[in-house]
Parts: sequence; C-alpha cells; structure tokens
Amino acid sequence: MGEWITADQMRAVETEAIESGRVTGEALMERAGRDVVEAIYEAWPDLGVSSPHALVLCGPGNNGGDGFVVARLLAQRGVQVEVFFYGAADNLSPDARLNHDRWLALSVGPTTKLTFPDVTAEEAAAFVKGAYSRSGTTLVIDALFGIGLTRPITGLQPILRAQETARDTVPVRHVSVDVPSGLAEAGPLGDDPLAVFRADLTVTFHKRKQAHLNGAEYCGQIVVKDIGL
Repeated sequence: MGEWITADQMRAVETEAIESGRVTGEALMERAGRDVVEAIYEAWPDLGVSSPHALVLCGPGNNGGDGFVVARLLAQRGVQVEVFFYGAADNLSPDARLNHDRWLALSVGPTTKLTFPDVTAEEAAAFVKGAYSRSGTTLVIDALFGIGLTRPITGLQPILRAQETARDTVPVRHVSVDVPSGLAEAGPLGDDPLAVFRADLTVTFHKRKQAHLNGAEYCGQIVVKDIGL
C-alpha cells in the first residue's frame, strides 16, 4: 500500500489483523485512544503543566469507542473531562460499549446524551457553554465519525456552526480522531461547508487516509500513529 489508503483498505487491514489473532478489537481501540492522547501532549507540551478542560464528542460507532478511551485516559492524567455522546449505548459495537461502560464507571466527569439524529438547541447550547465559555485551556475532541461516514451529519450542524463561529475568538484546541467528522474520501459530505468538524490536529492510524488528501483544510496538523497493524 502507498502513502495514502482508502477506507476499504484500512478496514481490510484491521479485519485481517483481528481474524488472524494477532490483536483484538479491544486492544486496537485502547491503542488508538492512547495514541491520540500521546499526540495531543506532543503537539502541545504546555498541557503538561496547565490544567486543561476537555470536551469529548463520542459518536455511535467505533470512532466513538476511541473517544471514550481518550476521555478515560485524559481523566487519569488529571484533566477535567466532559463527554457528549451522540448515539445509543445499546447500539454500540461490543468494543465501543465496553469503553463506554468503562468511562461511566470512572464517575469522574459528566456525560451529556445528545439527541440522535438531530441535536436540540438546548444540547448545542450546553456544548457551546462548556467549550467556548471557559478561562484556561480547553480541548474539544471529535470522535463522532471515522472513515466510514457516507452521508452528511446534518443533525449536528448546531454544534458545528457554533464551533466555526467561536474558533477565531476563543483559544480552544480542536482535535479529530482518525478524520474530521463530516469528511469523506472525496471531501466534505453535502453542500454545507460548515457541516464538517474543523480540526487543529488530526490523529490517524497506520497510514494517512484518502479523506486527509481531499479535505486537508479541515485536518490541521496530521499525525500518523502506529497501532500495531
């Protein structure tokens, strides 16, 4: 495989590794979350001496499972963490559900359930208040949708519009897990340019994806982490 791979190629690599018995899905999810946290502190070393606050947006699939790992590991570093969950626990894959439950079991930060598929104005306002109304350093981590997204995330537009409005006036650091949500291999999904999460840092795994090539303006700095595939 070359420098850039497609979503189908990435899924094939993961499936082969799991089916061969070399690694489990649970282990891959844990490594992915660990490497996202590592990349965050590598990109912004000052976080190690500050007291940041983090909001983690977790989606309904395995990207959301990665986000629950990120939330747990950040909390274990002493970061104040809030999770906003866009999905239903009963519909998560076994690995994502395991990490959802592990996060809840910690009882170290609030979890706000976002209405699926259309986030309410009240829920969007709660996110905006948590992300963009604080003093000090705030991280907003996008673990909503990964490489498998095929349709626009119109139900999340209130949150994405708020992010775009506030990002130039509030010193918040935006991180995407794997790819910015709303971005597909051919570029942004749909006609609304604000319906894509705009990251300062994108942490991806194994190799860069086609989406990073065609949506580079949404990715910020792209860091590739080796999760043992």
